[in-house]
Amino acid sequence: MDREVIQTTLTTFTPSRHFRRDYDRAFRKEPLAANMLLLMAELADDRGQVKTDEAELARLMAARFNDCRAYQLPGGPKR
Repeated sequence: MDREVIQTTLTTFTPSRHFRRDYDRAFRKEPLAANMLLLMAELADDRGQVKTDEAELARLMAARFNDCRAYQLPGGPKR
């Protein structure tokens, strides 16, 4: 999957202050898990449900992020 296909698959997601705080906390403990949380939030429908399997998540994770362990939200991590 290339980046254009990924971008059309993902919904428009604007992280709230609450989500950013949770993401930052998770990122400090385990960056890969925090980025999985971000991917799941981007894939979720209006009811918050994601319909996919583990293999597709792995492919989406590799296609969505250049570095799966790097901070992905704009503005950088809060200190």
